[in-house]
Amino acid sequence: MSAATALSLVAGMALDEALGDPARWHPVAGFGQAAMGAERAFYRPTRAAGIAYTATCVAVPTVAATLIARRLPRAPLACAALVVALGGRTLRRTAIRMADLVAADDLDGARALASHLVSRRPEGLDGPQLARAALESLAENTADAVAGPLFWTAVAGAPGAVAYRAVNTLDAMVGYRNERYREFGWASARLDDALNWPVARLTAAATVAAAPLVGA
Repeated sequence: MSAATALSLVAGMALDEALGDPARWHPVAGFGQAAMGAERAFYRPTRAAGIAYTATCVAVPTVAATLIARRLPRAPLACAALVVALGGRTLRRTAIRMADLVAADDLDGARALASHLVSRRPEGLDGPQLARAALESLAENTADAVAGPLFWTAVAGAPGAVAYRAVNTLDAMVGYRNERYREFGWASARLDDALNWPVARLTAAATVAAAPLVGA
């Protein structure tokens, strides 16, 4: 990794920590809205339709980022793309807020907030169940919102960050094994798995390596 790339990663993390996600006009939210529109045009309950949908939704922003990277300094552009792709501060603050609500026995408030962290329906979950669901989701989302963007930005700069976030967003939208998305969402889910495979291995290795230091 070059010094410029390393600086981009550090600067991107610092800016995410300082700024967090914008309340309005977030580029990822805009991509999600565009992907919803594309789904209406592409949807058929087949893998072929899902492959075309995924390829189009990922290729358009990735090619755009690649073309921009040819004209602008790569390090600042990679930093900007990483800031957009990261979601560490927002994720952490949401988890802390939910923990505070559970600790205060405000389970209605915790259930309302749970939708920002967990995909399961929170109705009927008690305090321990809400805590477990939040912890599981926090671990998964840390890979999606922190480790993944860092890894793919380090590997491929701004196009890597953009492609990873596009795939991850599509997986969250259509990567389900229900009647509607079992076939159509297959490509998005499998591509997300492929991009996260090296991320998960490196994260696990880093956790094992750091364990003696944490316990010291």
